[in-house]
Amino acid sequence: MREAAMTPALRLEEFFAGRTRCWGLFEDRFGTLRRQFVIDLDGRWDGRVLSLAESFRYDDGETGRRDWTILPLADGVYEGRATDVVGVARGRVMGNHFRWRYAMDLKVRSSVWRVRFDDHLILLPDGVLLNRAHMSRWGVTLGSVSAAFRRVEGETQAIAA
Repeated sequence: MREAAMTPALRLEEFFAGRTRCWGLFEDRFGTLRRQFVIDLDGRWDGRVLSLAESFRYDDGETGRRDWTILPLADGVYEGRATDVVGVARGRVMGNHFRWRYAMDLKVRSSVWRVRFDDHLILLPDGVLLNRAHMSRWGVTLGSVSAAFRRVEGETQAIAA
């Protein structure tokens, strides 16, 4: 498969160990820009588990936080858990491409919607990690998230395995 040969190889536990910043936006299913955001991520790899704390800032002033626990398994498979993720997020890395899917309880105005995400992350040679995620509810596409991640240099928190 072509994806498996794409470089640079993506290892989530390496890319997200330390500080990372993300810039992104959400477009509805008609292509209308609805929201922009910045996420500061703090990752810690202990040789077995990647702990990832995300702090969100939206263009409308809202803030949020999500804490992930991500486990690398055999053959490039990863499992992730977070408080607003329903069950387990599961995905697989092939070369520089990571795809994972999960359900999430998302606050929408005064209610909570259960939505599904289909995320594709691609590591580019310059160290930028691009993310394109499609969001749906009851099988109907609600919109998409486009984002770019870049490591904040000099602040790695990896522990030698």
